[in-house]
Amino acid sequence: MQAAEKLSLKQIEAFLASSEGIRFAGEKPNQVYGWIEGVLRHQQYAKQGRGPRGLLRRYIAKMTGLSRAQMTRLIRRYLERGEIVVRDYQRHRFAQRYTRADIELLAGVDEAHENLSGPATRHILQREYEQYGKLEFQRLASISVAHLYNLRQHQRYRERRLNYVKTRPTTVSIGERRQPDPQGQPGYLRVDTVHQGDQQGTKGVYHINAVDEVTQWQIVAATPRISEAWLEPVLQASLRQFPFRIRGFHSDNGSEFINAIVAGMLNKLLIEQTKSRPRHSNDNGLVETKNGAVIRKHLGYGYIDAAHAELLQGFYIEHFNPYLNFHRPCAQAQVRIDEKGRKHCTYPHYQTPLETLLALPDAAQYLRPGMSLAILKRMAAAVSDTEAARRMQAVKHKLFAKVQAAG
Repeated sequence: MQAAEKLSLKQIEAFLASSEGIRFAGEKPNQVYGWIEGVLRHQQYAKQGRGPRGLLRRYIAKMTGLSRAQMTRLIRRYLERGEIVVRDYQRHRFAQRYTRADIELLAGVDEAHENLSGPATRHILQREYEQYGKLEFQRLASISVAHLYNLRQHQRYRERRLNYVKTRPTTVSIGERRQPDPQGQPGYLRVDTVHQGDQQGTKGVYHINAVDEVTQWQIVAATPRISEAWLEPVLQASLRQFPFRIRGFHSDNGSEFINAIVAGMLNKLLIEQTKSRPRHSNDNGLVETKNGAVIRKHLGYGYIDAAHAELLQGFYIEHFNPYLNFHRPCAQAQVRIDEKGRKHCTYPHYQTPLETLLALPDAAQYLRPGMSLAILKRMAAAVSDTEAARRMQAVKHKLFAKVQAAG
């Protein structure tokens, strides 16, 4: 239709009456919007009364095929601006807060700590900025756990962490006889052994894992054998590494711990010894969790010859145990008992074992002679969490190289 926008109101009314069964539709938005603008301007829509406006609206709807709502929006735009222009579509995008450098920094932290859980990693990021004053962690220090996992899915993160392999869980089923009751006091240990495989009938090295139930202070040791003669000096060295007095020693029914030599040593130190109960496999769950989440994660499942026990022991004392207790956050359980007497555990807080120890009321009273809270704080502040992890990883890689070279 030629010059359809210039028809008079009578002609428009006659056209609508005669074309009642005919439908029209515009082709391109630019043409439709320009035609509508021409009709509104030529007919002086803003000066018309209610009747003519309704006629013009029906006419525009007839000629363009637009919905009533869309036509109303276009007319309002003409009345406000005097023109109708097609708006370029722009997809809404949230502002990008975390940069490529932040993603690479997160990947470096995960690489050093071997991918801790989201809350534990967030706690490390906060400590790197707030406690150790590293400005590059400023944005990551306030990241949420949910968005931390989002960044771990980023393409740049995956390129940076090509060697990441998810830890496989391991389960150990044991029975227990009496569960120790620390009543909120540190010094009650859960102890277990982890064997580093066999090869052609030859036993590999054994790891002795001791974890305090309250603070989760963890000491790992290595021994070539788990007989009484080999185990006694290793246990004595492990107990001396705890900063607080040891009050309880809990293990399963293995003969490496349930024997006269270990019992005599503990009796001399006035340490209570308990052992496992049948059908209560969860009582010693803390140390078994650490077996998988710490020892297996860092040492793996492959065979390591018992001859390397001394090298491993030096690595544990100098690097691994300080990292675990001063720089690796742990989930702190919060137990709630419901109306039926059932226990429900949640883990709302993550903090290092040292932070847990310092949070205890009058924590200094639990320390062994010669140890103070100031000494522990100074040891923890000597290096940041991620730097300690990187140093530990570097020494561990050199240790693995020696083990591999020795065959």
